[in-house]
Amino acid sequence: MNRKLQQAKYLFSDYFAAAIAWMLFFIYRKYLVNPDLFVNPELIFGDPKFYAGIVVIPFFWLILFIIAGAYRKIYRKSRIKEITQTFSTVFIGVVIIFFTLLLDDVVPSYRSYFESFLILFGLQFAITASFRLIITTRTVKKIHHKIIGFNSILVGSNKNAVELFKQLDQQFPSSGNKFIGFVNAKDYKEYLLANHLPHLGHYSDLPKIVRDLNVEEVIIAVERSETQLVEKILTKIEDTDVIIKIIPGMQDYLLGSVRTTSIFTEPLVQISPYMMPPWQESIKRIIDLLASIIAVVILSPVYIFLIAGVKFSSKGPIFYWQERIGLHGKPFMIPKFRSMYVGAEKGTPQLSSENDSRITSFGKFMRKVRLDELPQFFTVIKGEMSLVGYRPERQFFIDQIVQRAPHYRLLFKVKPGITSWGQVKFGYASNVDEMVQRLKYDILYVENMSLAMDFKIMFYTALIIIQGRGK
Repeated sequence: MNRKLQQAKYLFSDYFAAAIAWMLFFIYRKYLVNPDLFVNPELIFGDPKFYAGIVVIPFFWLILFIIAGAYRKIYRKSRIKEITQTFSTVFIGVVIIFFTLLLDDVVPSYRSYFESFLILFGLQFAITASFRLIITTRTVKKIHHKIIGFNSILVGSNKNAVELFKQLDQQFPSSGNKFIGFVNAKDYKEYLLANHLPHLGHYSDLPKIVRDLNVEEVIIAVERSETQLVEKILTKIEDTDVIIKIIPGMQDYLLGSVRTTSIFTEPLVQISPYMMPPWQESIKRIIDLLASIIAVVILSPVYIFLIAGVKFSSKGPIFYWQERIGLHGKPFMIPKFRSMYVGAEKGTPQLSSENDSRITSFGKFMRKVRLDELPQFFTVIKGEMSLVGYRPERQFFIDQIVQRAPHYRLLFKVKPGITSWGQVKFGYASNVDEMVQRLKYDILYVENMSLAMDFKIMFYTALIIIQGRGK
């Protein structure tokens, strides 16, 4: 599957649709003012605004569609969702255009405003949705006929796995699963599924297999005797971008956990790798970027004060760089204003405590009001962190935490943050026990991510800084 080519198809069709819609709307607006328009076509084609609109307005729509997440999950589009999402995005876009470009138009009556709004909305929606449905329908048909598919792995090796494989492999229309092998949950002398698919290893090998084979879906079909392993299996792959599906039990049906958009495909419990709706993720990144740039500019006098404070409080560099583990378990360097004496940490990594003699007097002040974290705005701009996430840790401590709380890996699904729910509720952790206690708040954040949650955490972080209650 060529994702870039598929994205290009949608981008081109959306641009073309927006250009046609604006061209027709421009002609309509001219006709309102001059009914003899078609006798004098130079009133249209001689107007520079006509050509400027055809070029510029489509770019506005592309930006709006990108923010709305229209070009993500490009092969997993539902035609019904395509229509509803296009409807809502176009409505928002037309409102923006109307209040920024059209409200000061000279019109015969206020009724013309409503007519103009409806006509622009109708043209933009009808043309955009038509082009998109053509592309989406052709793609869906290719998936249903197994012309294209998603690399998938089954977790399980015996009766349940064999039955599910046969059902998914033989069903029409196809759900798009292209099975490349299976991994076992428990070790047996023989695996029934080996008669149908290659055996790729044990479930503990899943992270490497997912990366090496570009796996997009992992379907868990273990036996009843193996269900206690499901949590461990999920922990192994929760920090990847794969879609996870699980054979549901009767309790899942009763609790409403089984969601499906098709009446033909096998019903499975689906765990999506996307923690927030695409439009919220886009806005979160925009807020991160703009807020960090503004913060760096506004707080520049504070940066100068802190640089001087660190420099004159003790000998050594102004900044302290440390490797932390971030999104998808990848390491990155996190900067802070140095709050400890040089050489305070040698050999085995150590955590700071409330009355830590390694911390300078100026460092204690910075930590109390969290000012030592200010250089991390540059890390946010770089894209390695977010304003709100979870506090990233060093690998040395992660190895200890995972032994007691394997679900720590769930945090790797999102970017770490300058502040976090755990930081607000618990503050700095001075030992691994406190890290494990703080973990529950960060897990809650990951499972309940939203812009509203981010704003609450930022508000309480600011309150803690103002009140000087930092721990």
